[in-house]
Amino acid sequence: MDIGRFLEIIIFISAILTILLILVQQRGASLGSGSGSSSELYTTRRGLEKSLFITTIVTTLVFVSSIIGLLLIPA
Repeated sequence: MDIGRFLEIIIFISAILTILLILVQQRGASLGSGSGSSSELYTTRRGLEKSLFITTIVTTLVFVSSIIGLLLIPA
């Protein structure tokens, strides 16, 4: 398998994972907002929410860097 085909597979997998991770995250909807009492303006990410956020950033970086790598490989 050549490096171009490998990068195409990485691009596809990281794109799907990035989409899924973005859809799983809930913007501004913490546990308190489910009951209608969302009075917190600024919140910090903790636990699973923070892990999803960091994983989303990592998969996005893998996606972008693999696209750049594919563009730099001569055809």
